[in-house]
Amino acid sequence: MDTEEMDKERRQFLTAATTVLGGIGAACVAVPFISSWQPSAKAKALGAPVQVDTSKIEIGQKITVAWRGQPVFIIHRTPESLKELEQDVTRLRDPLSKESNQPAYANNIYRAIKQEFLVLIGICTHLGCVPIYKPQKGSVDVSWDGGFFCPCHGSKYDMAGRVYKGVPAPLNLPVPPHHYVQNNVLIIGEDAKAGEA
Repeated sequence: MDTEEMDKERRQFLTAATTVLGGIGAACVAVPFISSWQPSAKAKALGAPVQVDTSKIEIGQKITVAWRGQPVFIIHRTPESLKELEQDVTRLRDPLSKESNQPAYANNIYRAIKQEFLVLIGICTHLGCVPIYKPQKGSVDVSWDGGFFCPCHGSKYDMAGRVYKGVPAPLNLPVPPHHYVQNNVLIIGEDAKAGEA
């Protein structure tokens, strides 16, 4: 075998070895790079559905849970506050929630699956402040029947999260997707699957 043939074989071997090693190196770099596009465990947890036992929420009480980094209010409404929802709706901007963000199963005056439990995203639709739960009549002004008051710019919502006329907020408080998997177990963040309640 002459020198020229040996050099040719060496070049072919070195070219093949370099190609293989280059491919392995590219794969080693690509795997972490591509996996960095995937959401982190923390991000996945933030978007995951939240489970709440509603049997522990007393009548008239509001609890707040976090879903997707947003406060979600769950209110166990009193029978009196439910009756108020059927009263004077002329002072509300969108009493039937036709312009507001909510699932079809919340298209009722209670804006809820179960009348007594209200589930809302607790962010004012004006500029994103968190409204204060004010269930007591007259606690905001003399005409106040109870609901949510935004301390930033004075927006008012009734006990179904429906916005009053003449305030800065343009829409009712949003109702997130939710469903009950048992009588007292509420899942926030997803609609019911086929066969579930």
